[in-house]
Amino acid sequence: MIIKIFSTSLTGEVKDFVLGVLKEQGFEFDLNKDFDLGNIDKYYLQSGGVFYVGVVDGAIIGTSAVRRIDDEQCEIKRIYVRKDFRGRGFGRELFLKSLEFASHNFSVALLKTDAKLTDAIGLYLKNGFSVVKEEDGVVYFSQNMT
Repeated sequence: MIIKIFSTSLTGEVKDFVLGVLKEQGFEFDLNKDFDLGNIDKYYLQSGGVFYVGVVDGAIIGTSAVRRIDDEQCEIKRIYVRKDFRGRGFGRELFLKSLEFASHNFSVALLKTDAKLTDAIGLYLKNGFSVVKEEDGVVYFSQNMT
């Protein structure tokens, strides 16, 4: 897998990829949650964050991102891997790439995930995140990066 930083030429392909993975997991497009997909460059890169795209043989097979909240805090999000590439470490690699970016640029990293995604929860706990709370089926995590 090659991990590259998002470019605007990938906007439609990345949006379709993310929405496809969400649908496969039983989540429908939600304008309140998914508005960032309409302008990834502005929401992530221009705001001091990053959006990574994992590519195999020219096709997007995964994503991960870091959203700047303020000068100290960020949120790691949009960690997705295409179903036929799961279980091979690609999600972990994308997550660690975002975690590395976060550790160089922020002092606190936050993230959240659906409580049903036990593999993701295990990955976050294994890499130093602590559960802050669980509410309405969502698990919230935090990690001090310093």
